Amino acid sequence: MLQDGKIFIGKSTKPEYLDLRLANRHGLVTGATGTGKTVSLQVLAEGFSNAGVPVFAADIKGDLSGMAAPGNGKEPLVKRAKEIGIDYVPDKFPVVFWDLFGEQGHRVRATISEMGPLLLSRLLDLNDTQEGVLNIAFRIADEQGLLLLDLKDLRALLQLIADNAGELTTAYGNVSKATIGTIQRQLLVLENQQGDEFLGEPALDIKDLMRTDRDGRGVVNILAADKLMSNPRLYATFLLWLMSELFEELPEVGDVDQPKLVFFFDEAHLLFNDAPKALVETVERVVRLIRSKGVGIYFITQNPVDVPESVLAQLGNRVQHALRAYTPREQKAVRVAAQTFRQNPAFDTEKAITELGVGEALVSTLEGKGAPSMVERTLIAPPMAQVGPIELTERQQIIASSPMRGKYDQPVDPESAYEMLAKRAEQAAVEAKAAEGGGGILDMLGGLFGTTGARKGSMTVTQRVTREVTRTIVNQTVGNLAAEIGKSIGGRQGSSIGRAIVRGTLGGLLRR
Repeated sequence: MLQDGKIFIGKSTKPEYLDLRLANRHGLVTGATGTGKTVSLQVLAEGFSNAGVPVFAADIKGDLSGMAAPGNGKEPLVKRAKEIGIDYVPDKFPVVFWDLFGEQGHRVRATISEMGPLLLSRLLDLNDTQEGVLNIAFRIADEQGLLLLDLKDLRALLQLIADNAGELTTAYGNVSKATIGTIQRQLLVLENQQGDEFLGEPALDIKDLMRTDRDGRGVVNILAADKLMSNPRLYATFLLWLMSELFEELPEVGDVDQPKLVFFFDEAHLLFNDAPKALVETVERVVRLIRSKGVGIYFITQNPVDVPESVLAQLGNRVQHALRAYTPREQKAVRVAAQTFRQNPAFDTEKAITELGVGEALVSTLEGKGAPSMVERTLIAPPMAQVGPIELTERQQIIASSPMRGKYDQPVDPESAYEMLAKRAEQAAVEAKAAEGGGGILDMLGGLFGTTGARKGSMTVTQRVTREVTRTIVNQTVGNLAAEIGKSIGGRQGSSIGRAIVRGTLGGLLRR
């Protein structure tokens, strides 16, 4: 399946290959449900693994888990191999399973700081005003050294901002309690959907996705996404975060003999559905530039029109399975799909798309100096690993013997914004007590035991204590902010500039 730096895809009037030197020019696998997209993805993943290229792929239906087991030599697979003139040799591949929920693989986490305000706004489905307030929260956290790791950190910071919105508005712009309340509600919705399990420490180290086994074959990283697909926005945001991490963290390598990593983005339409223009433009820029980092991105979706034209133009290697054309909209989609290929005078591309059988596709890959080859009607090669999911016991055995075992399984909760704000509150309470000789705070607390009135005006004891504590904290915080802003304006050499956390293309923290 691997020959002279090329991956064998299948056979048309001639063998069809994907040139590894041009594999980082990205690709697209499209077709209606049940036409063989997953098999094509598996064939490509097997080829990359054999070439020593690590792979990351989301497993929507569980079928890709079969790559961990040798093929079972079913008659259709053996027959297809003979048709295209190759030997069917069952094989299995080095696989590491991942899962955001930790049920079918090693846990995958990212911190709030690494996600950044842009992606977090996308995840929470915030409007422009709410996203602006979230940006203010991240700015305050950065300037004040408040590390945001998980949801409780962000909640604590948002609560502090809400309690002192008036003071902060002068420095950062309008901040309303209603907007903060909406963001807090969206955080609760995310938590109810178990999305909070993705946010925290230990965060994923992308180097763990770029491994080879002792035989030099690339490890196939498979994300269990069947449960994750119940929250499509979380699924798309996670994969977009991972793509941005690869872009920000990997060094420039220029043109290489083969990719450093290939990233398969299944159900790619979820990334672009209702995405704001700024996000689509950012994705287009990342896709355009990430190839110089040695990363190939392959989108898998039903139709090319699911991908914006600005992104579609960057995808040089194409595998188009059958599309149906029963309605005017579907007919238009087929016409658009046909127009994306370099035409072959031997057949009508538009007509061929509707006539393709299962396991058959139109294939065009980059060749020579990067020009697309003429489209060919191709029989896709059979995978050598198992087609379909493995048993749960097999998956558990692979997880238990994985080199990643134990590294990400247990959550870690280091000191971060929540703990830091709690310490400040405690310190403020002590200072207030000392300043009043112990009387003021003790009298308020005494109300809890009936020694003084439990209320003063309409405010409860708890509210009065909380107000005094947060007032002390915000006075310190706003005072520090004013000083830092003054230094920044006065010559742009203030300490706030030196302490500000640097963020990348999609707003995530740049780890150094």
